[in-house]
Amino acid sequence: MRLGLKLFLGLFLIVGIAAFFVMRVFVNEVKPGVRQAMEATLVDAANVLAEMAAADLKAGQIARGRFVQDLARAQRRDPKAMVWRFPKRSLDYRVTITDARGIVVYDSMGQDIGRDHSRWNDVYRTLRGEYGARSSPETPGDTTRTVMHVAAPIIDPDDGRTLIGVLSLAQPNRSIDPFIAASQRAIIERGAWLIGLSALIGVLMTAWLMHGVGRLNRYAQAVSRGEPVPPPPPRRDEIGDLGRALETMRRKLEGKAYVEQYVQSLTHEMKSPLAAIRGAAELLQEPLPEADRVHFARSIQGQEQRLTETIDKLLALAEVEQHGWLQKRERLAVQPLLQAAAEAVAMRAQAAGVTVHVQVADGLSVLGDRWLLGQALNNLLENALAFSPEGSIVELSAARVGDAVVLHVADRGSGVPDYALARVFERFYSLARPATGQRSSGLGLSFVQEVARLHGGRVTLANREGGGAVASLYASL
Repeated sequence: MRLGLKLFLGLFLIVGIAAFFVMRVFVNEVKPGVRQAMEATLVDAANVLAEMAAADLKAGQIARGRFVQDLARAQRRDPKAMVWRFPKRSLDYRVTITDARGIVVYDSMGQDIGRDHSRWNDVYRTLRGEYGARSSPETPGDTTRTVMHVAAPIIDPDDGRTLIGVLSLAQPNRSIDPFIAASQRAIIERGAWLIGLSALIGVLMTAWLMHGVGRLNRYAQAVSRGEPVPPPPPRRDEIGDLGRALETMRRKLEGKAYVEQYVQSLTHEMKSPLAAIRGAAELLQEPLPEADRVHFARSIQGQEQRLTETIDKLLALAEVEQHGWLQKRERLAVQPLLQAAAEAVAMRAQAAGVTVHVQVADGLSVLGDRWLLGQALNNLLENALAFSPEGSIVELSAARVGDAVVLHVADRGSGVPDYALARVFERFYSLARPATGQRSSGLGLSFVQEVARLHGGRVTLANREGGGAVASLYASL
């Protein structure tokens, strides 16, 4: 199972289970809570009615007195009320009055007159001076529909102490069942929204965490493949700390391997010039004709220049390769960039009898490092000049291709042999110059290749129709 899925399931289960149990508690508490509120209302109403019925009960005219008449008129009223989306068109109260012995003397429904209610919990406890209430089936034998009864003592209005009867106020629980069901449904709906919102937050949190972990994973995979990549963007958390630690470790490991590789490369390339210098120096220790002495002295000087060029270009290439990404990036106009490169090789071109021609459309620009692109163009121009015959033209141009700018350096020299086309970008690989037969350090095109990579592009070298070669450096816009 993927780490992101584990994180999401863990967070969702924790929040979901907590929300479920909280919802269950609320749903289970709605019914008793509403019924307790109804009971409190019945208590108030029963005591008010008991006070109003006291005079008629003491006078013995409870069945035909003012209280009964008023109550009958009230029960015939239509409240025309809308209580929280539910219409209420009648009164649900049932009033029962018993005398001091518990015998029913009045029933608003006319059913229980003359019956003994002294054993019913509401009447029984009230006759004893306690709070009396009970819940009984609305229909005998049906426990699903119940009625709540709350009793209040009827006190003699003359002395204010003597108990002369009990008034029981009843209301069927079905009258509040719609409110209970609606409340429970609202809690469940809101709970479902809460769980859904928790799931969404879990997805977002997991995605945020996995975005950082994924970047770190892709970075580690690229490093393991030996690809030069920038470190993950900085973060102020443990993932950011891990990314910085990995980048530090990569730099240390690559630095060690890089030094070993370059020491081996430099040692290999220095053997041949040093051997030539050593041989020429030994011969110069012997008496030689002047012409031979000059020849061997020039050989030493040429090998020294080759060593110096190799070391300089190795240092430049090492600096570029050590950067997995551009350290400096700016918007550069292509026209001045190409013109500066042409001017940098103008004296060498004049000495070789070659003309450098610059052609680029106005307004063309590229995003990159001015110094690196300039050095890359210088390397390509120097190669073109070295292989161009006297009187020829080296064309330096630029064009937009898709989302990239392509810098072309084209010459009319001898071109590149087929066997060398696949190897020209290898480090230390070079071809003999037509004019002198000497080889360069073989690092120039490797340098150009690294510059192209840093600019999100590539470099190619191909032969031209009609003779010569063209090098193309692609850089992103």
